[in-house]
Amino acid sequence: MSETPLNIEEIWEILPHRFPFLLVDRVIEIVGFESIKGFKNITINEPVFQGHFPNRPVFPGVLILEAMAQLGAILIMRRFPPAERMAYFTGIDNARFKRPVVPGDRLDMEVKIARDRNSFVVMEAKAFEDNQLAAQATMSSALVK
Repeated sequence: MSETPLNIEEIWEILPHRFPFLLVDRVIEIVGFESIKGFKNITINEPVFQGHFPNRPVFPGVLILEAMAQLGAILIMRRFPPAERMAYFTGIDNARFKRPVVPGDRLDMEVKIARDRNSFVVMEAKAFEDNQLAAQATMSSALVK
């Protein structure tokens, strides 16, 4: 069963991140505590483009990983009342970058729960640009009080 999408105000209620480090613009699909889809619009106004790279802006792979992790955190933190738990990255495995992401792109992401032990979760994450795989990784997070 797919739940109602989340706009930015609803994302703010779940994640502690704010500008310039909030990297999820909208959640478009949530299926229980199993999977989530969302996106990040990549604009030339991103502060990172001042230095990465001034004459050929490329959205850093590490920020793509962070965006996927934030989307996953939205999925797993929904199980608890706001501000009761925090999701912390505990690992990234098999990260692969398949194509550059540049200003004007929309980074479509999907995260699926691979293992869930209530306070420790392993997720399979993928990011697409124009329906082509841009990045993927296996990520783990711990939920702490």
